[in-house]
Amino acid sequence: MSVPYIDNHADLAAYCAQLRKHSWFALDTEFMREKSYYPQLCLIQIATADEDSAVCIDPFGIDDLGPLLDLLYDPSILKVLHAARQDLEIFHVMRGTPPTPVFDTQLAATLLGHGDQIGYGALVKETLGVELEKAHSRADWSLRPLTPEQLDYAADDVRYLVKVYLSQRAALEQNGRLPWLADDFAALSDPRTYDSPPLEAWRRIKGVNFLKGVQLAVLQQIAAWREQTAQDSDRPRRWVLKDEVMFDMAKLMPDSVDKLARIRGLEKGTVERHGRLLLDLIRQGRQQPATAWPQLEPVLRLAPEQEAVADAMMALVRLRAIEHQVSVPTLAPRREVERLLSGDETAALRHGWRAQLIGHDLERLLRGELQLRVRQDRLEAVENTGAATG
Repeated sequence: MSVPYIDNHADLAAYCAQLRKHSWFALDTEFMREKSYYPQLCLIQIATADEDSAVCIDPFGIDDLGPLLDLLYDPSILKVLHAARQDLEIFHVMRGTPPTPVFDTQLAATLLGHGDQIGYGALVKETLGVELEKAHSRADWSLRPLTPEQLDYAADDVRYLVKVYLSQRAALEQNGRLPWLADDFAALSDPRTYDSPPLEAWRRIKGVNFLKGVQLAVLQQIAAWREQTAQDSDRPRRWVLKDEVMFDMAKLMPDSVDKLARIRGLEKGTVERHGRLLLDLIRQGRQQPATAWPQLEPVLRLAPEQEAVADAMMALVRLRAIEHQVSVPTLAPRREVERLLSGDETAALRHGWRAQLIGHDLERLLRGELQLRVRQDRLEAVENTGAATG
């Protein structure tokens, strides 16, 4: 199938003028980030509800994407994506804020019985019965020219997304669940979702939970430097310093170039270029007063008796998940159940659609107003009439 291919500003402007007539469109991108900090946009795919409407836009040949960006940021036009976060991050980098409003078919799928984080191909197959081609899933989209097969493969990412969206929207409107997704979709358009403050980078380091006290202060300094350096140079974090190297620096806190050089995995060139700076960062971390040390998120630890209660709560979660055809992790992951049990007022199960679907029932279970029983090999949640009248 021949896919319309736009690679100049004049054609883009003309296409966007036509696209503006639509109240929504499906959007996808192809990008590369193996050799950069920020995603490198390589191709943009768009389709509308019109038949054979898929179009591929080549950003390499267009100096000004303004006409398209104006549409992406038009609050009156809905942008439909699958697993939208990485695509939206590209435009956040361009304009400092992500497009809005958006509809994410991966998030919607969780409320329609498809489980968590379902892939696009699997969702298309389950929703439409179509098996998508996978031959170009690992293609280098930065190379030119793109083959007709590549363009057709890329266009499939929006051709069927249109049909999936229409199916999902109808189902969500029918069962009254479309409003449930409003907060999740709004979060995708929140700039804070994509910000990476250097001083918070330490939280994402592998093994951070095995460090404590002043070690975390040292890690914070090193991780902040790596994050800022990666951003400024647009290089992958691991090209600046690997996680395991930073972990060992924070754990061992070397105080000389010789000791620093002995850290496994730290390249000789890095020591030569940045050794003194890294020692200064370690020293700065060690000199932080205890009151300034960063703190890990507290680990919620339940007593054995509470664990048993949490198990009973999870049984009710599984029961409601089956009834409402929502996956257990989507409805109420164990950690959120434990937060509710511990009295955490910020627990997700106290707010929004999760409160309506399961949170209130879990609180009633804790108060003894609801009880679980087995009847004919099936679990049931029933009113505790004794509690109501006692």
